[in-house]
Amino acid sequence: MKKAVSLLLNGETLPQLFITIIRYVLPSEDHTIQRLLLLYLEIIDKKDASGKLLPEMILICQNLRNNLQHPNEYIRGVTLRFLCRLHETEIIEPLIPSVLQNLEHRHPFIRRNAIFAVMSIYKLPQGDQLLVDAPEMIEKALSTEHDQSAKRNAFLMLFTCAQERAINYLFSHVDKISEWGEQLQMVVLELIRKVCRTDKGEKKGKYITIIISLLNSPSSAVVYECAGTLVSLSSAPTAIKAAANTYGQLLLSQSDNNVKLIVLDRLQELKSSHREIMVDLVMDVLRALSSPNLDIRRKTLDIILDLITARNVNEIVQMLKKEVVKTQSGELEKNGEYRQMLIQAIHSCAIKFPEVASTVVHLLMDFLGDSNIASASDVVIFVREIIETNPKLRVSIVTRLLDTFYQIRAARVCVGALWITGEYCLSLSEVESGIATIKQCLGELPFFSVTEEGEVTDTSKKPPQQASSITVSSRRPAILSDGTYATQNAASETAFSAPSVIHGSLSSGNLRSLLLTGDFFLAAVVACTLTKLVLRLEEVQSSKVEVNKAVTQALLVMVSMLQLGQSSVLPHPIDSDSYDRILLCIRLLSNTGDDIRKIWLQSCRQSFVKMLSEKQLRETEELKAKAQVSHAQPDDLIDFYHLKSRKVRTP
Repeated sequence: MKKAVSLLLNGETLPQLFITIIRYVLPSEDHTIQRLLLLYLEIIDKKDASGKLLPEMILICQNLRNNLQHPNEYIRGVTLRFLCRLHETEIIEPLIPSVLQNLEHRHPFIRRNAIFAVMSIYKLPQGDQLLVDAPEMIEKALSTEHDQSAKRNAFLMLFTCAQERAINYLFSHVDKISEWGEQLQMVVLELIRKVCRTDKGEKKGKYITIIISLLNSPSSAVVYECAGTLVSLSSAPTAIKAAANTYGQLLLSQSDNNVKLIVLDRLQELKSSHREIMVDLVMDVLRALSSPNLDIRRKTLDIILDLITARNVNEIVQMLKKEVVKTQSGELEKNGEYRQMLIQAIHSCAIKFPEVASTVVHLLMDFLGDSNIASASDVVIFVREIIETNPKLRVSIVTRLLDTFYQIRAARVCVGALWITGEYCLSLSEVESGIATIKQCLGELPFFSVTEEGEVTDTSKKPPQQASSITVSSRRPAILSDGTYATQNAASETAFSAPSVIHGSLSSGNLRSLLLTGDFFLAAVVACTLTKLVLRLEEVQSSKVEVNKAVTQALLVMVSMLQLGQSSVLPHPIDSDSYDRILLCIRLLSNTGDDIRKIWLQSCRQSFVKMLSEKQLRETEELKAKAQVSHAQPDDLIDFYHLKSRKVRTP
């Protein structure tokens, strides 16, 4: 039988096999054989080329009738299920009395399949003639049925074939709807959606009352469907708020991440159409950040950022600050990526509402030395923008930046921090602190030294312990251990191996560490920052001696960086752009004019302010363009539901 079914599914006809199966397989009492037999009967062609029923098909009617009266419940159930997939009226008609008898069987498995069989027969082209009083029988069975699955099938049959009877039954049992099973409640919601789409009558309020009562159902699936049905049927604030609250509860109660993402999608849709109502529920939505899943957190933050108002911004920022502090625990693998999302969210809040910047900027500056370069870069971009848009915070930000500068480990973050230092250190104490901080992070100069023996060593490295080999302090010949003579050079070569450059550490300075890796773009930024600080020192420092001292120290740093770039210590030499930039700074400090001073101290800041204003203008235009997006095209079809037939749904 399995082989025959496989061949039929692959396109074979096997007409000669039918009689053999009728003779030898049909009488079998084995349940597996009977199931395969019904599958075989479902697949084979039952009509000839002219569309008439094949004569031999009448042979199976008696067997099906016997199965419908079989003492075994399984045989009865699978046969009734088989009849649901049978469309030949000639075969079904003799079996109708047996099908109707099973509606009153003691076993619920048979009753629920019998109801489905009645519904399938009634939906046939001439089914209303075969079972004239089927809706009445099913309604009677529904009123006496106690099994939830069978009740669901009976109500579905009325909903599909006799909608008015289903509506009458629904309103006559309104008080008991909350006690019905989950499956039956889902069918009720489907009925309400269908009725309200086709009939905009006065009963809509009653249906909404039923939906609201089902919001207290213990089933999450029913509650979710209720919320979606409410949104589709009503735009009243109470209904939308009830649906939003329901989504919020599901978001917190469900552990499945896929369910959470689906609920967040529904909240996103509510936000676009009912933003005012969603604003009141923003803190409930924000609690979804407790999920460890990054996709859920990202989608939650996207929803929240569009719901920020002057009334709730402080609460939201406080919540985001707590989440940032939690990421320092390091318990989760993707804490760095989550921290970056939080920093971007806080940045967005601070740009929209500058008054909250003072509460978050110092906390975020602790993450300038974060191992996650992306989040540290976001922090420095945030600080750069806040220090320009909030002049009152300038002094505290500069002080905090100089205090934490040594913690920065990423070149990209160092570049941003150096630019802020050069642009916003304005007072004498700030300028001197800025120069001192940079010198401290660069370490001792020069970056390497060449000894008499031609050996290259890093000056930040302490001299090694004296080895057991011979040390010569003059150029006079020396007697080696093998009795031969050697000059001091030869003796030095045998005594010491060529040392390698040791990159900077916490003790030698973060800037030094990065420069010794060959990052000469950073060297050019250091030179530019020192140039700006020295030029500003000339304006705020009355002592020429101190100014000349600072100029000399800055020139020494720049020359040392050029020397490092042209040496053989690093695997590649300095690039021409960085070389020209550092050389320009040296020439500028050697001979400064008023025009050049104005360009370095004023024009750069003005360009940054212009960039910020253009960015804000661009974001405003994007929001306007997004608001003007048309949800319907001019050539879209218009759906006139009044012109549709109530029974036949046009495609």
